[in-house]
Amino acid sequence: MQKIMLQLPALVGVFVTLNPEDGDYSLTTLGYIGLIVLMIGLIAAAAYLLRKDGNATVKTKQLVYCAAAMALAVVTSMIKLYEFPFGGSVTLCSMLFIVLIGYWYGPKTGIMTGAAYGILQLIMGPYILFPLQVLVDYPLAFAGLGLAGFFWKSKNGLLKGYIAGVLGRYFFAVLSGWIFFGEYAWEGWAPLPYSLAYNGAYLLAEAVITIIIISLPPVKKALLQVKQTL
Repeated sequence: MQKIMLQLPALVGVFVTLNPEDGDYSLTTLGYIGLIVLMIGLIAAAAYLLRKDGNATVKTKQLVYCAAAMALAVVTSMIKLYEFPFGGSVTLCSMLFIVLIGYWYGPKTGIMTGAAYGILQLIMGPYILFPLQVLVDYPLAFAGLGLAGFFWKSKNGLLKGYIAGVLGRYFFAVLSGWIFFGEYAWEGWAPLPYSLAYNGAYLLAEAVITIIIISLPPVKKALLQVKQTL
């Protein structure tokens, strides 16, 4: 066990490299390749678990829905209504598309798709302060959106699921801010209250906008009809 622990820094160094100028980490080429492979694996696993039905056509359809949701989430995440100085932004309902996968197919698929989307976000725009911070800020934080799947059979499941998914992401965002970004706390603020307020500001703002949209009768009816066709 001790031998493995001694070799761990060298293993991590294969995937990330430390920038001596600012002390931050960046992904190596092998790191990017590894993340892409992991993302594809998670999407494939999600598609496999979507249904117990062995029908390959059904699984292909579900895989297409997962990929489409991730693509829409990426596009809308680039439409930033407001961007905060130390990370985090209010986007055009980007979290909704990952939440929808959980709402349509259940928690396993939602969580896996969310984790894959988190890896995609890391590939597109990595911010690496510490290796462990990457795990919390990307795969775990976005996997939290998949908690919406626990309400996929509930009445008003999308609304309940969306709130649960946002709270899941909020938990990991607060955890990251508290542990890794506490030094950026506002003057007079302790790290935990700062993280609660800072991350709550942008996530709550986007959540309110999205909840208003999905509560509109035509939108609510359309999303329910899509679910019924799956």
